[in-house]
Amino acid sequence: MDQSPVLSVAGKVATITLSRPDVANRMVPEDLRTVVDHVHAVNQMDEVLVLRLMSTGKYFCSGFNIGSLTEEKGENGISFGQLVDVVEQARAVTIAGLQGGVYGGATDLCIACDFRIGVPTCDTFMPAARLGLHYYQGGLERYVSRLGLNAAKRMFLTAEKLDAQTMLDIGFLTEIVPADQLQTRVDALTDILASMAPIPLLGMKKHLNRIAHGTLDVLDLEKDELRSQMSEDLREGGLSFKERRKPVFRGV
Repeated sequence: MDQSPVLSVAGKVATITLSRPDVANRMVPEDLRTVVDHVHAVNQMDEVLVLRLMSTGKYFCSGFNIGSLTEEKGENGISFGQLVDVVEQARAVTIAGLQGGVYGGATDLCIACDFRIGVPTCDTFMPAARLGLHYYQGGLERYVSRLGLNAAKRMFLTAEKLDAQTMLDIGFLTEIVPADQLQTRVDALTDILASMAPIPLLGMKKHLNRIAHGTLDVLDLEKDELRSQMSEDLREGGLSFKERRKPVFRGV
């Protein structure tokens, strides 16, 4: 039975689903290339504005084996750190729907997403120090830029397991919803994001991430600002507000 991550696309929404519930959705070497290929494919789909990362079973994901968290590449040429970079740099706005525990490298994968919606039974821990592993640069930078230095130190240096409320308090989770409402809330947030004007939605996501990492390209930002100012969508936004109706954006 093929348990590789599955990509599905419906209109403006793409979903990658991890499907190895018997091993807590732990990723195997071939999954790295598969997910990277899925994200690259979605990047080429101009109509897709939202990319969701979901999984099956009790746990969201238990990461990857310890050796694959280093920057050394496996036979498929993809390291775990490179996979997470690709997810963070995805063109579409990303949502992780967390129905259970998030462990090891999966914590970095979630942090790479723009929104992380969890349930009350979520928990997480980063066991790198306890396992003798020094984490890779990209993961350390993501932790600090997304969670702050104090929370990053707490997770990396103590390997403490954090419950859902603590995950929310430190910014790991965007919000917590009852377990039976997770899919409904993910769908609702998806609809909100998919209804936005594509040019500013995707442009601001890109530039906010760059600002967080201290890599802002001012000229590229100014180019995207100008594109938005000259767009038909901006005129449609103003007209729809005046006419008290929902705007119909076309990304031009």
